[in-house]
Amino acid sequence: MQTTLATLVRLDGHGLHTGAPVRLVILPAPAGHGIRFRRSDIRLGNALVPARWDNVIQTALNTRIENRDGTAVATIEHLMAALSGCGVHNALVDLDGPEVPILDGSAAPFARAILRAGLARQAAPLRAIKVLRTVQVSHGDATATLSPAAGLEIDFAIAFDDAAIGAQAMVLDMANGAFLRELCDSRTFCRQTDVDQMRAQGLGLGGSLDNAVVVDGDRVLNPGGLRHPDEAVRHKMLDALGDLATAGAPLLARYQGVRAGHALTNRLLCALFADPGNWAMVPVDAGLARRLPGSDLGPADLAAVA
Repeated sequence: MQTTLATLVRLDGHGLHTGAPVRLVILPAPAGHGIRFRRSDIRLGNALVPARWDNVIQTALNTRIENRDGTAVATIEHLMAALSGCGVHNALVDLDGPEVPILDGSAAPFARAILRAGLARQAAPLRAIKVLRTVQVSHGDATATLSPAAGLEIDFAIAFDDAAIGAQAMVLDMANGAFLRELCDSRTFCRQTDVDQMRAQGLGLGGSLDNAVVVDGDRVLNPGGLRHPDEAVRHKMLDALGDLATAGAPLLARYQGVRAGHALTNRLLCALFADPGNWAMVPVDAGLARRLPGSDLGPADLAAVA
């Protein structure tokens, strides 16, 4: 069955790129609603932006969605990952600015708040998107692939010149609880040279060592170090889950990313949906539900993000 929040969630923070303060409220929504964002600061025009792949504006630094009136919401990927990883299918995300708050740079604060609010089952069946044949896109030495699978699997590999990151790879079956246990607390990361370039472009104005891992060669500049030795690839998998959530329904697929980012994952979804022979909507029975991220989670699972 479809789910929504049992009660609303409020979170305050500031945008990673704008640096501006923002208040975010996640509200329960009816069955079939999906995940939609609403800009409460927009007085004229359409303030509602569905979090769908066909509303994504290409960007390398975050995932940004925009409606036909030009209303946009940026940096949605961590929240989308938390909603998907906690099994929320319907929600209205109200915010008073153009960017989702970065909080600690991971999805853990969102997941913690969602689990504390609890989920409500809805009297409507859930359907999933079953990938029927392999689809791949590439850009330079980066590739992203979706292939048929019984549940959702994420396979990611990265390689950076900075020795503090280097080459990392991880494969994870995203069945019940894997997101909470393995991915949700992994923070966004960048190199010190990236910080300098972003600041020069007027971006990353809200970034700090409190909400991002920053590396310089073989050094991690954060006083507390890393949360996981391979935190970087775990965060890339978190980002991929959030970007895949813009498909509009749970995916039954194996996602493989090699040096992939937000733009390439969105291109992959565009390629998937460009041909109706690539996919099919299928009903989710109890057995299939257990293979999806976020099924049957409860208060006890808070331990994974406490």
